[in-house]
Formats: sequence, structure tokens, C-alpha cells
Amino acid sequence: MGEQKRKSEAKANQTEFIFGKKNYQWMLIGLGVIALGFILMSGGGSDDPNVFNPEIYSWRRIRLAPAVVLIGFGIEIYAILLNPNKGK
Repeated sequence: MGEQKRKSEAKANQTEFIFGKKNYQWMLIGLGVIALGFILMSGGGSDDPNVFNPEIYSWRRIRLAPAVVLIGFGIEIYAILLNPNKGK
């Protein structure tokens, strides 16, 4: 009787993660996409503050990079809401 109680207590004390492996994989993909968006946003500045560089208003920095970041946030939301136990 004591052995069964000890085994049941050991199972109860085991830590269980909130998210499954699939959730963490999608989270890493989302973080990568967000990082890519911020990398696309970088640059376009000028070394001399008296010289204006119109490259800062390029299509990549104004349209593409923010869209990529928002897609990354969407992937993160999907990763959080994904049910890892659905296939079991």
C-alpha cells in the first residue's frame, strides 16, 4: 500500500510543461520571422547628419519589413493557441 502511494505522489510531483514540442517549434519559427522583419528594417541611415538619405523610405523598410513582423506575431499567436494534445 505504501509503495503505490509513493508512486502516485511521484507522478503528481512531476512537472508538466504548458506547451508541447510542436508549440515551441512554432514559437521559434515565429521569433525567426520577427527577427527577419527587424533585419529588413535596419539600415538606410546616413553617417553625416547634414545629408539626407532617401533610402530610409524604401519599399522594403516601409511596407515589407512591418508586414513580415506582423506575420511573425501571427505565427506566435498561432503557436500559443495550438493544442499539442489534439493528435493524441
